[in-house]
Amino acid sequence: MSQTVKPSVLVTGGAGYIGSHAVLALRDAGWPVAVIDNLTTGFRFAVPESVPLYEGDIEDAGLLERIFSEQGTRAIMHFAGSIVVPESVENPLKYYHNNTVKSRALIEAAVKAGVPHFIFSSTAATYGIPTVAAVTEDTPTVPINPYGWSKLMTERMLADTSYVHSLNYCVLRYFNVAGADPQARTGQSTAGATHLIKVALEAALGKRDSVSVFGTDYDTPDSTGVRDYIHVSDLAAAHVLALEALIDQPQRSLTMNCGYGRGFSVLEVLDAVDRVTNRMIERRMEERRAGDPASLISDPSRIRATVPWRPKHDDLDTIIAHALAWERKLSEIRGDG
Repeated sequence: MSQTVKPSVLVTGGAGYIGSHAVLALRDAGWPVAVIDNLTTGFRFAVPESVPLYEGDIEDAGLLERIFSEQGTRAIMHFAGSIVVPESVENPLKYYHNNTVKSRALIEAAVKAGVPHFIFSSTAATYGIPTVAAVTEDTPTVPINPYGWSKLMTERMLADTSYVHSLNYCVLRYFNVAGADPQARTGQSTAGATHLIKVALEAALGKRDSVSVFGTDYDTPDSTGVRDYIHVSDLAAAHVLALEALIDQPQRSLTMNCGYGRGFSVLEVLDAVDRVTNRMIERRMEERRAGDPASLISDPSRIRATVPWRPKHDDLDTIIAHALAWERKLSEIRGDG
């Protein structure tokens, strides 16, 4: 990045799983950072004491105006939203409100305040059921669930807004995010989480009786779903690099996949959790969930060519080991371990 003075960044949903890792990545790299989170699914303990935390909603225009003024905000990293695919099928209006309507309010507030840079936490769910082995950013976006649509609508709003306002943006489409901060400063803390690795670790530590395998009739090597797992700290690093890219070229906006370009099946992940924890998890075979594609693997060529992103934790056992360390620390924090 050409600038020596780093501008202030507001992280929405910064008390949540991915957002809290982005806060750490920004702070570790010397960026001034603040957080807004309504703490519906986030946790106050996930935000470092040195980072200002505004408890409130991104739909609150008055609060956003105050934050932008107090913090001198020049960039937004937007993580706040709902993320459970099956729930989006059951309750689509919740997702269109939390992910689309509220994002519109945030974008409008950013434009009104003259905030020039916006990074959006999007998803590989925007691709739906791809017909290619590895998904590029040019793969057609045809979501098969409201979660994917709610995110794609926000991508469209950013594109249209940037065309007529001084706002450049980066859309980062995540594949399956997993793991935890290597120093165990934060991790996935949500009760009742649906992330496979967290669920499996809870089972390995006796917090669950078993792990459900949803769908055993997919057209994949072992008939279970295949996903591209990315370490959350590598993902957070990608956000910082994306922000630097936006600042360096303010007339440019970006859309980039965030994944490793390699997939693991549900059963392969569970085998790895057994290996790392030295436990045998009970597996229960269930019907497919609504809205789940058989395989979703990224082609990360664009992000590697656009920013100097070189993952440090591209190893499934490492991802699981870091998540395990956090799960044990979380038990201490909550007093249930």
